[in-house]
Amino acid sequence: MQKKRILVVDDEPSISMLIEFNLKLAGYEVKCVYDGQAVFESIKQFRPALIVLDLMLPKINGLEVCQTLREQKSEIPIIMLTAMQDTSDKITGLNSGADDYMTKPFSPQELISRIKAIFRRLEKMPTMEDNGPLQIGELCIHQDQKEVTFAGNRIELTPKEFDLLLFLSKYEGKALSRKQLLHGIWDYHFLGDTRIVDVHISHLRDKIEVNARNPQYILTVRSVGYKLVSPPAPNTLHEKKETIHHT
Repeated sequence: MQKKRILVVDDEPSISMLIEFNLKLAGYEVKCVYDGQAVFESIKQFRPALIVLDLMLPKINGLEVCQTLREQKSEIPIIMLTAMQDTSDKITGLNSGADDYMTKPFSPQELISRIKAIFRRLEKMPTMEDNGPLQIGELCIHQDQKEVTFAGNRIELTPKEFDLLLFLSKYEGKALSRKQLLHGIWDYHFLGDTRIVDVHISHLRDKIEVNARNPQYILTVRSVGYKLVSPPAPNTLHEKKETIHHT
């Protein structure tokens, strides 16, 4: 079996060497680069299955690298590293398209656990046989193309937003807790920080709801979490109002 390739991007040689040593022990093939600009050429040549990306880098910082890759439709999983402890920085990193976020100093074994969790999640992705389009109201999720349309118009989602919407659609009508969503999408518990779910739900609503303040698809379930539903047709709502009026 071919070893999975991991690209490590960090401008501190001691950290890069530590990560490289432990990843190789865990059975991965590793390449290290030391600035953000080198990432793009390395992806073409090395073709990594995952990127470990430091936030503070020379030439191009990790946030810009991550955003650029996602704008280019790259779906390579990214674990972002930073010395910053602020939760808002974590959310910024994840919103830029990172799959995971770790603060320095960290245990190499924890990094390996996170990497394995991401690969497990990818292996659980649906096969082509159950990859047909899912229609929920005017929302259509094209699983095979990883695209979403609303009333026939394409909606641009980040890979993580798509995964979240797809996960909700698999449990249409069922209330899912924030912890269930964290575990289902990120495949591990975010140390109790469920705000990242709320941030992604907010972004999804901005993109798929006609009125994000009065959502019809992604509903908040008080004291639980969220659920995805198919909204009733306008004429059905009208009929209900008429019935109430005449009653």
